[in-house]
Amino acid sequence: MADPVAHPTPYPEVNVLVHKLLSDVQDILGDQFVAMYLYGSLATGDFDPRRSDVDFVVVTGDELGDDLVARLQAMHARIAAGDSPWANELEGSYLPRHAMRRFEPANAHYPMIDRGGGLRVQQHHSDSVIRLHILYERGVVVAGPSPRTLIDPVPADELQHAVLDLIYAWWAPMLDDPARLHSRDYQDYAVLTMCRVLYTLQHGVIVSKPFAARWAQATLDARWFPIVEHALAGRDDPPADTLNDTLDFIRFTVERIGQRGIHPQ
Repeated sequence: MADPVAHPTPYPEVNVLVHKLLSDVQDILGDQFVAMYLYGSLATGDFDPRRSDVDFVVVTGDELGDDLVARLQAMHARIAAGDSPWANELEGSYLPRHAMRRFEPANAHYPMIDRGGGLRVQQHHSDSVIRLHILYERGVVVAGPSPRTLIDPVPADELQHAVLDLIYAWWAPMLDDPARLHSRDYQDYAVLTMCRVLYTLQHGVIVSKPFAARWAQATLDARWFPIVEHALAGRDDPPADTLNDTLDFIRFTVERIGQRGIHPQ
């Protein structure tokens, strides 16, 4: 059984939760366990203890049977009922080794837990390409071999198309139905995500949201500087027109994509 990394993150309370998850997962999976990694903001360097979740991937030798999935579901329910401040902030997947090499959408039904939800088997989508890229480039090892031994490099054009799929499937519809964007935190998340999308389309890599935001402020028209600055600061007292500005920035991003002549696959 792979030994855990003592301090996978700079956050002691997060490390306690991660090590608890690792121990429980290893007990359940036994010889099926291959590795556990962290990705998302803990890997890209923009983790915010006030708002971020804890993104993880557990790699298994083979696809998991119903009995193991049921035991993992019960384990996640116990963790969610615990007293860790991060107990309901876990978001991750259980992927067989062969699914780590590259994303194959035709065969991508695996156990996954969403923030604040329970573990269930569901279809993985093109955002899996983004996850594999982050894992390959910056994945944090909790236990197991380097993720680069399991993952092929993600070509820039494949990464860019995955980002476009996410924009058109998730963000563009909010221009007509902005209900989610009435949350101040979600407005910040939207603005910073748009910055990162624009950076990825320009450079073909994923960077941290703060890095992409500073790039956007230095590169885009000055009209976008204030809303990006508000998103970076995470202020609790946003100006009254923040929602409209957020929608305008999403619209600008979608239009910028169209101007580049790139279309989702």
